[in-house]
Amino acid sequence: MGDQTEELLREIAAKHGIAVARDAPILVLQTINSRLMQDSARAQQVQLDRFKEEMEELSRRWSTDAREKAERIVNAALAAAREAMAAAMQEGGQQAARAARQEIDGALLQLARPVRAAHAIAVLNVAAGCLAMLAAAVASWAVLR
Repeated sequence: MGDQTEELLREIAAKHGIAVARDAPILVLQTINSRLMQDSARAQQVQLDRFKEEMEELSRRWSTDAREKAERIVNAALAAAREAMAAAMQEGGQQAARAARQEIDGALLQLARPVRAAHAIAVLNVAAGCLAMLAAAVASWAVLR
């Protein structure tokens, strides 16, 4: 504080051309003013520290809120993607089943004609066999009689 007082005395002498004694009332005012400025600076620092703490708390809350909202959005997007994939897979499975059924139906249609022809031949063979047995029975009866 002594250096400040000496510096102040030199400044007053240089600017105003007046020599001020150490016990001058102006120095008392300067001391009071200096003390008030120090008290004010401390009070402002306390207020700044409180403000900083409040801002940090707000920042933490906003960060937490933003993270929670982002997680909800991501979860909703994942659920929608899962549902879309399930719907696409179900539609794909149904299309594959329809395609397989069409292929099988086409193959059965191609086999139906030969099967019908084989059936007709089998019926004719059975009829021919019956006729041959009838002829053999008639011939046996004619020979034995």
